[in-house]
Amino acid sequence: QVQLVESGGGLVQAGGSLRLSCAASGRTFSAYTMGWFRQAPGKEREFVSTINWSSGNAYYADSVKGRLTISRDKAKNTVYLQMNSLKPEDTAVYYCAARTKSGTLQYDYWGQGTQVTVSS
Repeated sequence: QVQLVESGGGLVQAGGSLRLSCAASGRTFSAYTMGWFRQAPGKEREFVSTINWSSGNAYYADSVKGRLTISRDKAKNTVYLQMNSLKPEDTAVYYCAARTKSGTLQYDYWGQGTQVTVSS
C-alpha cells in the first residue's frame, strides 16, 4: 500500500515560481512511473508530466514544456515539480500519482491534491 502526500501549492503572481513535492510512504514503495496531473475549474483532469522512477526519463504535456520540470529523489521516495514562469491558466488542483503495477498504464495511487493559484 502506498500513500502520496503533495505539498508546496499556494498563491503566486503570474511569472512566479512554485515547487511542488510529493512524498510517497509505505512499508515498501515501488513504482514504475510517477506523474503529475491537474484539474482546473470546469475542465477535465489533464496530464502534466511523468517520470520513469528507475531511469529518470521525463515527459511533459506541450502546454508546460520549458516551464515545468519534474524530478525525483529515489532515496527520499519523493517526486518534485518545479514550476517557473507560471501563467493564470496553470491554476488548478495538482495531483501526484504513482503506477506500481505492471501490465497496465493506469495509475493506481493518487495524492489528495494541492491547490495552485496564479494571479494576473
